[in-house]
Amino acid sequence: MPFGLLNLNKPPGLTSRAVVNRVQHLVRPEKVGHAGTLDPLATGVLLVCIGQATRLVEFLHQLPKQYDGTFLLGCRSETDDTEGTVVELRGTARPTECEIEAVLPQLIGDITQRPPAYSAIKVQGRRAYQLAREGVNVKLPERQVRVDRIEVVEYAYPHLRLAITCGSGTYIRSLGRDIAELLGTGAVMAQLCRTAIGTFRVSDACSLDQLDSEQIEQRLVPATRAIEHLPRMVLDDHQRQLIRHGGLIESSEPGHECAVAAFDDNGNLLAILEPVGSGRFKPARNFSAATG
Repeated sequence: MPFGLLNLNKPPGLTSRAVVNRVQHLVRPEKVGHAGTLDPLATGVLLVCIGQATRLVEFLHQLPKQYDGTFLLGCRSETDDTEGTVVELRGTARPTECEIEAVLPQLIGDITQRPPAYSAIKVQGRRAYQLAREGVNVKLPERQVRVDRIEVVEYAYPHLRLAITCGSGTYIRSLGRDIAELLGTGAVMAQLCRTAIGTFRVSDACSLDQLDSEQIEQRLVPATRAIEHLPRMVLDDHQRQLIRHGGLIESSEPGHECAVAAFDDNGNLLAILEPVGSGRFKPARNFSAATG
């Protein structure tokens, strides 16, 4: 099986790991991984990498993500979603749509976010949600994330539906919680769909229930889709031999100050190159023995 990417529409009730395990069963002995964890409650785009495409996960993380999320205002839970015990808050504000719109700009851009205690982040080798379930008071450090867009799609108190575009590592549950706190109330996430990662859209995703080995072959897309946002370089025969053996190459092409995707004349991905000085590159990921 050639290495590539599978755009799956994750169903509710399954962890991202469980989805990967199902795919792994169908493509053994190929390696399988995924880019961007979705909570069990969530649905939508889950990119599963097969074979050497697992080495491109970090570049998929660079792509913007789009979400459609519904929140319940006026309540809280220990998980920040309806998977936990939802407690209705008394005496809190019932914000108007105008008031909601007014606070959204405060959470757009490079912002600091506190991840939920019930998350897959590791704390001393264990998942935070495992510790939280055991009654440990988990306090995760704040971190910087990128939010490019938050738009109100529908609002009829207590239901608030938002369209969100953000970068990797952003917790949508936490975003809903923080919006509510700015409004003087609480919120839990009731529904979430990841509608896109880069150019991968949920409308093009395949269903896990209908997946078999034959369909994986048919639905697999080239691994090069993961690095479409990187600059490209076509290598000549001499450069290809150098890269194959881990050597350095020189290029007179201007503007390559970050990772570069290197191809042969037939459009096959050969390597991801990284600059090591003016006009010089070395392979950070070598795919000379694979096609994509």
